Amino acid sequence: MAAVTLYDYPKSSASYRVRIALHLAGIDFETVNVNLLDGDQKSDAHLERNPQGLVPVLDIDGIRLTQSLAILEYLNDTRGLGLLPSDPKEKAISRALAYSIAVDVHPICNLSVMRHATGGQDPARTEWMHHFIRPGLAAFEKLLESSNNKTFCSGDTPGLADICLIPQLYNAHRWKVDYSDLKRICTVERLCEELPAFQNAKPE
Repeated sequence: MAAVTLYDYPKSSASYRVRIALHLAGIDFETVNVNLLDGDQKSDAHLERNPQGLVPVLDIDGIRLTQSLAILEYLNDTRGLGLLPSDPKEKAISRALAYSIAVDVHPICNLSVMRHATGGQDPARTEWMHHFIRPGLAAFEKLLESSNNKTFCSGDTPGLADICLIPQLYNAHRWKVDYSDLKRICTVERLCEELPAFQNAKPE
């Protein structure tokens, strides 16, 4: 089987999600750093990999994949990770949780968006992050109320929602957003931090 290569930036939330899933799947992979701060994502070489100029890009099974949610679905389907419940109702709830972070909070907190909107200078950039991250996490906490009997976000093992949540919490820490009062989120974070797949995927 061809080697698995992840074109990655350590602090990218989207790349972070894929690293977690690859570790959960027990897949050995090579990492190629695409330095977003240096503009490597706009190089001719990377635009050839992904015309959007984004990370992650995953070469696996003889194909090249972009978009973290699509990659997670592929790994789930091909490696049997059990990231989504089998029941259609529970599956929809789990996807809604994941998308509330990956589709609604993450894009507006993307560095390129923040810089365009604020000039990339404090206090504007920090105020921008706080304005979107804290309400997004508070809404996620409310959505979790429908799954209070679950160990993780949607079940007794980490799933799609957990994989999207943990990188966003990393960003919350980076920008000093306090969410200590969001007890279910804090519980999920603690449980995920105990798992090697999450530990090994950290940007550090």
